Amino acid sequence: MKARQLFRYKARQGETICEMVIWALPAATRERPHGLKYRLFCGVPGQCLVRYDNELGKGDHRHDGDQEEPYPFSSVEQLLADFRADCARLAAWRWT
Repeated sequence: MKARQLFRYKARQGETICEMVIWALPAATRERPHGLKYRLFCGVPGQCLVRYDNELGKGDHRHDGDQEEPYPFSSVEQLLADFRADCARLAAWRWT
């Protein structure tokens, strides 16, 4: 069984692009105990301003420009709230 897409959002404000994609995995794994795969990105062409993801081998983490740090995943709702707050702060993104 393949991963099933749960959520997808993509928008542009000027040069800034915001994209969020979340998939439900067929089963939870050691690296993804919540059973989700996600990629949340906000940036301009050629530059990541903020990104949250959980690629294999790295687990849940966030990128703030060139800095990378672990992200303490607790829920999808909190993940989206944290990402949206970072987009507003780092990219002056206006959520409507």
